[in-house]
Amino acid sequence: MADDWDVVVVGAGTSGCPLAARLTDTGRRVLLLEAGADHAQPADFPPELRDPATMGALLPGHPANWHHAGTLTPGLTAGVPRGRVVGGSSALNAGYFVRGTRADFDGWAAAGNDLWSFDRVLPAFCRLESDADFGELAGHGADGPMPVARATSTSPVAAAFAAGAAELGFPAEPDKNADAAPGYGPLPLTTAGGTRVNTAMAYLSPRRRLGLTVRGNTPVRRVVLERGRVVGVQIDEGVVRAGEVVLSAGAVGSAQLLLLSGIGPADALRRAGVGVVADVPGVGAGFTDHPNVYVGYRPSRPVPLPDGQLPLEGALNATSSDGPVPGDLELLPWLTPFSRITGGPPGPHEDELVVGIGLMREESRGQLTLGGDPSGPPRLDYRYLSEEADRRRLREGVRLAADLLGTAALAPLVAERTGLPDAVLTDDHELDRWVREHLTTAVHLSGTARMGADSDSGAVVDQELRVRGVAGLRVVDTSVFPVVPSRGPAATAVMVGERAAELMTN
Repeated sequence: MADDWDVVVVGAGTSGCPLAARLTDTGRRVLLLEAGADHAQPADFPPELRDPATMGALLPGHPANWHHAGTLTPGLTAGVPRGRVVGGSSALNAGYFVRGTRADFDGWAAAGNDLWSFDRVLPAFCRLESDADFGELAGHGADGPMPVARATSTSPVAAAFAAGAAELGFPAEPDKNADAAPGYGPLPLTTAGGTRVNTAMAYLSPRRRLGLTVRGNTPVRRVVLERGRVVGVQIDEGVVRAGEVVLSAGAVGSAQLLLLSGIGPADALRRAGVGVVADVPGVGAGFTDHPNVYVGYRPSRPVPLPDGQLPLEGALNATSSDGPVPGDLELLPWLTPFSRITGGPPGPHEDELVVGIGLMREESRGQLTLGGDPSGPPRLDYRYLSEEADRRRLREGVRLAADLLGTAALAPLVAERTGLPDAVLTDDHELDRWVREHLTTAVHLSGTARMGADSDSGAVVDQELRVRGVAGLRVVDTSVFPVVPSRGPAATAVMVGERAAELMTN
């Protein structure tokens, strides 16, 4: 193809949109390629992507969802929905927008990534947000592209869980995006005027006439190299040439593209029939996520949410007895049954509500590899619960959820727990079995092309996100996280796009 670009960004997702937008602001000629649909303005998105009270696009078959499959433990598989639309997974998720913590980013820095310490990334977090509640305070932003506001709910469930957490001795945490001790507090959400605001709405729509070019429905097949340097990408119509290529296709898509381009562990590439361009052993190796289970209960009386109310209001972050970081357990009380959120079939108890328990810092590590047909979906082997520490901490989380449901504050609302008898709850072996049977994933997959020091043989990119052994190529998305943050990754993914543009410009 005739056009040459300064930068081609592959993937208009949670990180790719801010990256492409900020590079455009510097005068670069940027082409943003997206495998899914392009919606130029917020009103162009389908209703189920705009409405924050629903997550119907997470169901299999929705055109905005790749919907991969992952093996969580031997014999247990789960769907892994990923965004296939401008805005990426930020267009599909619950809008929960909590930053990683100081311990997370200082841990990244201690692993040889000093450009990513908490103090170094804080300006990017401030720059990206327009915080309706705390925007004028230090450590926040008031005029960034992403709207942030804490959830407020009229549901009696939300108020009861806040009171129950206080009854158990947890501190109030009114600002989950402050550098504060973990506790119970309202969730920051990226909603405005009843709309789930994704990164395409926030970053791309205002720049459509300012030189940013977006092409939807344009899957990239591989990166193109000449004499050891990436010079463009292969799409179905031909080769798009660029001075630099950035993969922002997400923790699944970016790693898969690296492998399909011959960049990865050499022996595995040869077995898959892919020619080796660069032997980079860490591609796809050692990924992390947040294992989840749900404790259900029947409410003692109907607790319907008014139309348009959000399904999540608050979160309790707690530290396990040997937690590696503060707040390594997260409890999320959902305010409405999942079937009403997704539009899917109801569970065994149509009125059942749940408390989600997330292990926010796992010791187990997963592996992404090419499938039997390399051009088809990759294999995702999570290897959840392969470490005893993960099993022990999840037991603590489940028992904490049961304690919370048993508080005096929740007694008027909780008729009974469902599916988790006391005999199971009090027996470690039985509780481990219950967790394995009920295990799912938060779909916060991270670290399939992680950053690291030169001495780290498993690192795929350096701390300026340049792929080792291949000139002209970077990765900018959750793939590069050394380890998944101990909070949901959406806000951190936007920050990575902002920070990468800053590093590419300086």
